[in-house]
Amino acid sequence: MIPNSAANANTAGSANTAGSADTAGSTNNAGSADIAGNMDTADNPAAEKVSAAFRALYNVIVRLRGPGGCPWDREQDPLSLRGDLIEETYECVEAIDGKDPAHIREELGDLYLLVTMISYMHQEDGTFTVGEVLDGIAEKLIRRHPHVFGELKVKDSAEVLENWARIKVEQEGRKPKDSILDQVSRGFPPLDRAFRLQKKAAKAGFDWPDVEGVIAKVREELEETRAVLAAPAPGESPSTEALEGELGDLLFSAVNLCRYLQVDPSVALQRTNVKFEGRFKHVEKKMKESGRDLGPEHFALMDRYWEEAKHRIT
Repeated sequence: MIPNSAANANTAGSANTAGSADTAGSTNNAGSADIAGNMDTADNPAAEKVSAAFRALYNVIVRLRGPGGCPWDREQDPLSLRGDLIEETYECVEAIDGKDPAHIREELGDLYLLVTMISYMHQEDGTFTVGEVLDGIAEKLIRRHPHVFGELKVKDSAEVLENWARIKVEQEGRKPKDSILDQVSRGFPPLDRAFRLQKKAAKAGFDWPDVEGVIAKVREELEETRAVLAAPAPGESPSTEALEGELGDLLFSAVNLCRYLQVDPSVALQRTNVKFEGRFKHVEKKMKESGRDLGPEHFALMDRYWEEAKHRIT
C-alpha cells in the first residue's frame, strides 16, 4: 500500500476540477482517436464509466500536485517514485497469487495511481502529456494487432509474435538487435533477467535435449560450489569472488531448470517465501507459548516445531 495522501482516492468524488482533465487528452496525435472513434461505444456501455473514473483519478492527482495540494506529493518526482513503482508491482503480484479480488482491485488502483502520477509529472514539465501516453499505447496495440484491427490473417500465437518483431523493425523503425539477448532489458531483477535470457537462447535452439541434462548441470554446479568451500587451507575462508561465481552459476542453472519445466522462477520462489513465512511464524508462536526465546541453543526444539509446521502449511 502507498503510505501517503495520494493513495486516498476517496476524494475523487469531491474533486471539483473536471476542467483540468481536458489537458490530459490535449494531444496533437489523432491516430488512435480516429480508430477509437470507429469503435461503437454503444457496444461497450462500460466505456463511459471507465472514462469518468479515470477523469476522477486524474483530477485527484492534479489537485494533489497543485497549489494547496499535498506537500509530500508535490515533493516527488519520477526518480523518487521508482521504488514505489517496483514495490506496488510486487504487492499486486502477491494479491493475484492470493486470489483475493478485493486486494487485487486495491493494488491495481495503486499501480494506476503511480503510472498516472508519473505521467502527469512529465506533463507538468512539458515533456509529454498524460493523453499522449494513453494515445501512444493505444496506437501501439492497434499497430501491432493487424490481425484484429486490419486484414492480416494469422494461424497461431507464434505467428503473432513473429509479426510483432517484424512490425518493430519495419513500421516502428527499431534497429534489429546485434544479439537476440539484447532484447532482454538490463532493468530486470537478476532472477527475472536470467529467466528471460535463457528463454531467448532456448528459442534459438540452444537448449538441452531432455530434462536430465538440465538436472545434471544443477548437480555439477553444486559440486563446483562444494569444491570452492573445500579449497582453502584449514582455518581460512573461501574467496568471496569464487563463491559468488559458483553460487551464481548454481542459481542460474536452477533458474534454467524452472525454465525447462515451464515454471516461472519468480512465481515459484514467491510461493516458497510465503510458505517459509507461514512456517517460521508457527515456530515463533510455539516458542513463545513454551516460554523460550528464539536462539541457537534451542535449535532442536525450533526444528521440531518446524517439522510440525511442515504438515500444517504446504
